[in-house]
Amino acid sequence: MAIINPYKKTVWFDHIVDPTNGQVIQEGTRFNAERANNIEDGVYDLYERDLIQAREIKRLQVQLDLIGRAPGNSGAFVDTLDGYTNKMTYQDAKADVIEAVTAGATTLKVDNVDGFVALTQVTIYDDVSREDVLITAVNADSIEVQALSNSYKRGAVIARTDVVVDTTYKLMLNGSWGTFTVSASEAV
Repeated sequence: MAIINPYKKTVWFDHIVDPTNGQVIQEGTRFNAERANNIEDGVYDLYERDLIQAREIKRLQVQLDLIGRAPGNSGAFVDTLDGYTNKMTYQDAKADVIEAVTAGATTLKVDNVDGFVALTQVTIYDDVSREDVLITAVNADSIEVQALSNSYKRGAVIARTDVVVDTTYKLMLNGSWGTFTVSASEAV
């Protein structure tokens, strides 16, 4: 496979003048804006390719470092270092548990099941406990998981991730859980 080089090569010739009589022996290549811009474009493109290659090399180094350290990972990681998502998506499925559950429970009644898939890991948390469990099945109004180690209150959260992305400071922060007190009053 031939590689096509987009750079337009200029063959430069020296301007040679006979010092004894001042006669031009060879007309040299004139330096003009077109030729100078061609040089600048070539340097710019090389520098840009160098940056892309440096990020790609860094990504490959991280992938090689991961082999053996994270079984089942297949060398995939979130920060690809080269500006591409590498087919990764942020999974933000989240639901509220609508009935309290005790330790050992395997069925969680939830307010929605959108985005949850069997055989994926989720985090369940409230203000006291948190744990990661594997989803075994998704039903119309409930999610079945491995046996829970802790008890959880009504209103606990089950989520694919308990991380909140702060786009202003480009940080991933721990998610929060809270309760609300609602009171009714009469307006006259």
